[in-house]
Amino acid sequence: MSRVAKSPITIPAGVDVSINGQQVDLKGSKGTLSLNLHPLVTIKQDGAELKLAPTEDSQSAWMQTGTARSLLNNNVVGVSAGFERKLQLIGVGYKAAAKGKVLNLALGYSHPIDFQLPEGVTAETPTPTEILLKSIDKQLLGQVAANVRGFRPPEPYKGKGVRYADENVLRKEAKKK
Repeated sequence: MSRVAKSPITIPAGVDVSINGQQVDLKGSKGTLSLNLHPLVTIKQDGAELKLAPTEDSQSAWMQTGTARSLLNNNVVGVSAGFERKLQLIGVGYKAAAKGKVLNLALGYSHPIDFQLPEGVTAETPTPTEILLKSIDKQLLGQVAANVRGFRPPEPYKGKGVRYADENVLRKEAKKK
C-alpha cells in the first residue's frame, strides 16, 4: 500500500484549484497547469488541502493514487514557485548562449547546435559555461535538461561534456603503459 498516497497536499496561498471529474486545473502566480487523474483515483478538496484516495482496495489502485499524488504535488509547487535546473559545460571551447527560445551550444563538434526550447521552458546563461533552465512543469523541464545533456554527456576519463550542476561523474583511470 502506498504511503505517499495517504499524505494530503497543502495548497499554498495564491493557488486556485478547480476539480471537474477527473480533471484538476491549477492556476497560480507562475501560470496554469492541468492534470487528468486515473479512473482508479478520486480527489477531494478539504479547505486548503487536497486528499486523494483509491476507488477500490487493490494494489494497482494504491499505486495509481501515489503516482497521481506526486504528479499533483509537483504541479502545485510548479504554479506557485516554479522549478529550475542548472547545467554546466566542462571542456575547452564549450559554451552556450540563450537567444529567446533558442539555445545555441558549441560543444566541440564541427557545427554549432541550435536547440529550440519547447513552450513553457526558458533558458538563461549567467556565464558561457552555465545554463539555467526554468519551467513550471517539472516533467518537461527534466526532459529538456536530459535532451541538452544528451548532446555531449560527460565522458569518464577527463569529465568533459554537459552535466547537471549536482552530478558527480565517476572518473576512470587512464591506460597504463
